[in-house]
Amino acid sequence: MTMPSERTRSIIQAREFLVNLSHDQTLSDAVRTEAHRLLRHYPTADEVLLAGKVEEQRADGLPWLFLSSKID
Repeated sequence: MTMPSERTRSIIQAREFLVNLSHDQTLSDAVRTEAHRLLRHYPTADEVLLAGKVEEQRADGLPWLFLSSKID
């Protein structure tokens, strides 16, 4: 089972991967353009961590978290 902190870390690392792809001059223009296009709507690390914090503080009684405010 994936823990919220693992999921949070993976989302943040996926953004970093897309950033690296979008800047890699050894890749085709199509790949770099697609990575850049995906990044336009991809959350930043701060946004992901904030979403985790909001989830942790919610009071609706749901027994699970999707994200975490920490990646350690």
